[in-house]
Order: sequence, then structure tokens, then C-alpha cells
Amino acid sequence: PAAIRDISSLVKPYNVPQKVNVVDELSGVDYGDIAVNPGYIEDTYDRMTAGLLPIVEAGVTPICLGGDHSITLGELRAIAKVHGPVALVHFDSHFDTIDSYFGKKYNHGTVFRRALEEGLIDVEHSIQIGMRGTFYSEDDLNGSTELGFKVLTTFDIREIGIEETLKIIKERVGDKKAFLTFDIDFVDPAYA
Repeated sequence: PAAIRDISSLVKPYNVPQKVNVVDELSGVDYGDIAVNPGYIEDTYDRMTAGLLPIVEAGVTPICLGGDHSITLGELRAIAKVHGPVALVHFDSHFDTIDSYFGKKYNHGTVFRRALEEGLIDVEHSIQIGMRGTFYSEDDLNGSTELGFKVLTTFDIREIGIEETLKIIKERVGDKKAFLTFDIDFVDPAYA
């Protein structure tokens, strides 16, 4: 997170395609790091939820940066305590919906299955975009759709184009509150 803060201090605020100066339209603050407990993921989830809950309760939209997708469960727990289940808009090259990874239920590869089991996300309005990673078997490709997620692979996006992809995302989410999450491996490794 500190490296992200350091480099982002040089980002200029004007967005050319949207013709908007972000700092004229939005208010933001660097709230700092949420205290985690390295090596103890379940305690870290509790700490993250407790750290984010006052922010969400105050009506602020948190933007969390850094870490792998395992951190998302703590974020979703705080969001759901205030807003109930939310639509998930998940950009990634992996589904992160397997049941366990190396025999462990809580990690970066299981986070959205756990979130679904805990009732944190509204799967009927959720979508996963960009999946293209390597898998253990063909069954891995069907796991998310069997759980109820809409899935658009990278190959789907290439075929239908960006405009149609955006249309599908908007239709799937509808008027539900949404949680947007982006994994850097969604981006082609040549550019990431």
C-alpha cells in the first residue's frame, strides 16, 4: 500500500475521456493501513471488518488497495453489515471460487465462495469478467456459473467487444449496490 501511495501522488487529476477533474467532483482521504495480523487470516478478516465498518457506517465509499484477493472477504463483511448483500463486479483472470486451496478454506482462491456462503454478495446480480488463467481441469471453468455467477472470459470479451461487455455488466448489476474488485492479473502480463 505504501508503494501505491507513493506512485499515485504523481497522478494528475484530469480524466480526458470523461472530461472531468476528479478532485473537483470527489472528496477523498488516505485513511492509512488497516492493521492486519500476518499469518493469521481469520484474525485479519476481523480486524479489516472492524477497521472498515465505521467508514462504511459514515456513508463513505472505501477504496482499498494492496494485497491479494483474500483481503476482499473482510471488506465485503463490513460492506454487507451496512448495505446487505451487494452485487459483485469482479475483474480478474481467476474465479477465486474454489472450495479450498491446499486444504485451507480461507485464502485468495476461495474468497468469493466464502462471501457467497456468508450471504455477503447477491449472486443473481454478480458478474466475473476476464477469466483466462490456467486451471486444474475443465471443471474449474464451470464452478462459478454453477454457483450462479455470470462469467465473461477474456475470450468472450474479445469476441463481443468492450461496449457489449459494459452493457452486459450494467444489465447484470441493475440498480443494486455493487462492490467492484480488480485483480492486476486481469491486465495482460505484458502491460501489468
